[in-house]
Amino acid sequence: MKKYTIGAANHELGASATKRNSAHMLPVSDWLSDLPENTQLTDLIEVQFKNTRKGYFHNSQKLPLEKGVKVVVEANPGQDLGEVVLTGKLVELQIKKNNIDTSRYEVRQVVRIATEEDLERARQAHAREHETMIKARELAKSLGLEMKIGDVEYQGDGSKAIFFYIADGRVDFRQLIKVYAETFRIRVEMKQIGARQEAGRIGGTGPCGRELCCSTWMINFNSVGTGAARLQNISPNPQKLAGMCAKLKCCLNYEVPVYEDASKLLPARHIELETKDATWYFFSSDPLAGTVTYSSDPQHPGNLTTLSAARAHEIIAMNRRGEKPDTLEGTRAVSTEIGYQTGHGDVTRFDKKKNHHHHDHRDRRERR
Repeated sequence: MKKYTIGAANHELGASATKRNSAHMLPVSDWLSDLPENTQLTDLIEVQFKNTRKGYFHNSQKLPLEKGVKVVVEANPGQDLGEVVLTGKLVELQIKKNNIDTSRYEVRQVVRIATEEDLERARQAHAREHETMIKARELAKSLGLEMKIGDVEYQGDGSKAIFFYIADGRVDFRQLIKVYAETFRIRVEMKQIGARQEAGRIGGTGPCGRELCCSTWMINFNSVGTGAARLQNISPNPQKLAGMCAKLKCCLNYEVPVYEDASKLLPARHIELETKDATWYFFSSDPLAGTVTYSSDPQHPGNLTTLSAARAHEIIAMNRRGEKPDTLEGTRAVSTEIGYQTGHGDVTRFDKKKNHHHHDHRDRRERR
C-alpha cells in the first residue's frame, strides 16, 4: 500500500492546485486504489469531465482502469470523454455520501479507453467553447433575458454543449434554447450555477494573495454562516468577510473546529461572577488564548478585566459555595468593542432568511 508523508501530501496538493478546474481537484483521495481486490468489489467508476462535472459508470467490459486514465463513456446523446478519478469500493461510498438514488440515476457504460483520435476530437470540441460562450451571451442579451452565460462545456464528441448560466430569479429560456440549437447546430442543456461556482470557474486572487480556493482545490461548497466569524472574533465588516463571489469567504470555516474545541474550556456566557465589590458580566473571550473578559456593566464596557479561564472557573466554584473573592485578580483591559462601520452594510445580509428558497447549488435543466 502507498505511504504518504505530510510533505508528500502537500507536494501533491500544490501540484494539483496549479491546474485550475482540472480533474485533479478532488474532494476524496482513492487510498484503496492499489489494493488488488478493490476493483473486484464493484465495476462502478467515477469519471470527472471538464471543470467539476462528474458522473458514475459501469465498467462491464472489465477494462484495466485506474485513476488518471482517459475513457470514453456513454452520454445522452452520443459519447463523452472524461478521466477516471475513483474505482472500487469508494465509488459506492461516494454515491451514498452524495445521496444519489441509484433507482432513478441512470448509470451508463464505459465504452473504451480513449484513443488518440478520441482525445483529438475532444480537443477540437473544447476549442469551440470560448467563441460559443461569447456568441451565447449576445443571443441571451438580444432576447432581453436577465441572465448571464458563465461558461460553456462541449461534450467529448461535440454533439452537445452545456450552457452554465447565472440568474437571480427564474428565467424562461425556452426560446433561447431553440435559438442556441439553430445557431450552433448542437443539442443544448442549460444548467444554473451560483455565485460561488461562477467565481470558481473564472478564478482570481483572494485578499490573502493566493489563488482562489474554489478555483484550485475545492469543489464542494459547505455552508458558511456569520456565526463562524463571531466565534473567531473577526470584525463583522461585510466588505472584509465577503469573497470574490460576494458571499462569505469559504476560509471562514477552516479554523472553526479548533475554536469550537477551545471554547468548550471557557465558562458559559450567561454565568455572572460575584466579587465583594461588584457583579461581573461576560463581555468577550479569546478561545485560543484561553482568556475571558468581564465588564462591571451588563450593557456597556466598564472596568473591563481579563482573566484566565481557570481563574473564572475558580470564581464560579466559589460563588456556588456562597463565597465571594475580594477581586477578580485579572488584567485590566482596554475597551475593544467592535461596531459596524458606516457605509459597509449589515453583516446579517449574508444569513439566509426563513422561508427563502434560494440555493447556491440550484440546478434547472432543459434539454432539447
